[in-house]
Amino acid sequence: MPALLAAGGLGSAMATGALAVGLRIQDRPVDFTTSSLYGTQYGAAVVDQEVVRPDGTAGSVRVLRMGFADGVLNGLCLSQRQQIAGATYTLLLTLGDDNPGSWEIRTQNTVLDLRNATGELDMDGIVDLNVNGADVRTVKDAAGAYVPNPLGAPQHRFGIQARYAKFDRISGTAQDFQIPGLLTTPRLKLSVRPGTVACPAPAAPTGTPGTP
Repeated sequence: MPALLAAGGLGSAMATGALAVGLRIQDRPVDFTTSSLYGTQYGAAVVDQEVVRPDGTAGSVRVLRMGFADGVLNGLCLSQRQQIAGATYTLLLTLGDDNPGSWEIRTQNTVLDLRNATGELDMDGIVDLNVNGADVRTVKDAAGAYVPNPLGAPQHRFGIQARYAKFDRISGTAQDFQIPGLLTTPRLKLSVRPGTVACPAPAAPTGTPGTP
């Protein structure tokens, strides 16, 4: 079964002309690009992520787990290689439109396990560096209280807390990518391509994002 999964009633979950889905990418690393990601209540912590090695044995990798309570993205492309009957194929998932100034994708409770990335980062509001990763806060529960340790970080790991964070022209590799809350996008396209196919380089964003 492909490890790249877009779940959530693609045919019927339509709201104001946009697809409303949940998104989870797991099992193996996925390459991604986005023109820009802007989120509120940003947190990050260093964690150990369990993985399955190519030989089938279990192991772990150290990743930077990032979380946003609410976010907007300016286009998103996800690329993941699969072996099918001994041949290499690429699962390519693209979301959003081609307008670098529309900030058309909205997310809730985004969690991203980052292995590597290049791009530009700007944080604003109250920014705390090197906080205890277990003390980072991102999302609230139904009663309005912050969920304790939402990133599942061990005690005394490096952490970051900021009211706002904005990433521009990001190209990277994630070990795990979860949006268990709500993701809305005007377009979602999933295709299977022979060989290794990379996401296109992200365009520079124009203008400023709307409030998530």
